[in-house]
Amino acid sequence: MSIRSATSALMPLDEALARLLAVAPVATILVPLGEGIGFVLAEDVVALTDRPAEPRARRDGWAVAAGDVTGASPYAPVTLRGPPPWVEDGDALPPRTDTVLTPDAVGADGDIVSDAAQGEGVSRVGQEVARGDLLACAGERLTALRALALGEARIATVLVRRPRLHIVGIGHGSASAVADLALAAGVRVTSSDSARDVDSIVAAMRVDGADAVFVVGGTGFGRTDQCAEALAQVGRLDAHGIALHPGESAGFGRIGTVPVLLLSGRPEAALASFLALGRPLLARLSGAVPPEGVKGRLTRKIASTVGMSEIVFVRMTRDGVEPIGGGDLPLRRLILAEGAVLVPPEREGYPEGEWIEIVPL
Repeated sequence: MSIRSATSALMPLDEALARLLAVAPVATILVPLGEGIGFVLAEDVVALTDRPAEPRARRDGWAVAAGDVTGASPYAPVTLRGPPPWVEDGDALPPRTDTVLTPDAVGADGDIVSDAAQGEGVSRVGQEVARGDLLACAGERLTALRALALGEARIATVLVRRPRLHIVGIGHGSASAVADLALAAGVRVTSSDSARDVDSIVAAMRVDGADAVFVVGGTGFGRTDQCAEALAQVGRLDAHGIALHPGESAGFGRIGTVPVLLLSGRPEAALASFLALGRPLLARLSGAVPPEGVKGRLTRKIASTVGMSEIVFVRMTRDGVEPIGGGDLPLRRLILAEGAVLVPPEREGYPEGEWIEIVPL
């Protein structure tokens, strides 16, 4: 196809997403639990056994049958036939006991000077995890905390998807920020740098084993911006110019079956086009289910141009959601961003006080 110029019609964001996301999720792989952390689960994880499998102490103390020490106090101590067994936190309860008294519940002479309700200080069978409990859902990213819970439930392996993304940086530090954002989305990331000429970019785009390629920088319409031409030579250029602000110079296409996304090197445009195009593509490849959005109330209005999708960066304050800007945003302002608002092309913006959905960074 012919390469778009700066004055060509821009592809609507919805159309761009529909075409870019016309890919299948990557194949699944069964990995040890620890190796699955950070990646997206490909199936639900269900507890196979009760945890604990038998009653266990939840604290250090004396194991007793609650009925044997009912009413015990310093003024009315209870004498048992023998000293109660001592248990540590996590120990299985001895036979014929159902309660763990605190360490000070036994006096110097061995008498019980404090009672407890039946089951106090004890983890009952299945209290932590019951057999059949849904522990994690397909499409969720496996976090370290969730992996801890799965490990406690004796889950040894998990089925995940681990897309491989290759990032080509062309003279911009924004590539490293995009890499960090991609890692947080649950993919493996490799990277390389390229000179600005077409041959160098073509060589950098040819990566064996990549499930997607992002090129950061060199996407504009100037004489030294050669990414679109390079993609057209090595593969197929589907679009160059998206109705997205900031990020108008973004583009995408294919090398064989591998999707290639072209991102502007300007920090605010790179971030905006990653949020609008890159993150959804990575979610598609990994099978991730989009998290529920967070909503907040605008502290002042957002103005936008009809016909353009617009990313406006925001930060959270005591009073609500404060817009800090979109296009041509200086770094000293961009670093304040905690989220973003996507204004659809049919809107002129949002009035002050409106509740809006926030895209987390």
